[in-house]
Amino acid sequence: MKETTTRIKTFLSRFFGDHDLKPDEDIFTLGFVNSMFAMQLVLFLEQEFQITIENEDLEFDNFKTINAMTNLVQRKTALLTYN
Repeated sequence: MKETTTRIKTFLSRFFGDHDLKPDEDIFTLGFVNSMFAMQLVLFLEQEFQITIENEDLEFDNFKTINAMTNLVQRKTALLTYN
């Protein structure tokens, strides 16, 4: 789980400049995300972790924090393991 969190934070840090993003900070509230970046974020998660983000996964709650994205990735990879 820590590795997943680190990989997501590393990706986000490329776009957030000097801001040291905390695991529970809401990136939407901070104003860092626009619709284009949201799509880029979904593509990053799919490619980096080899998961498929379904329409029902496309909720703000799944993407608003590093911890939320880590949890989403963990859920999706757990599903791959069981199928």
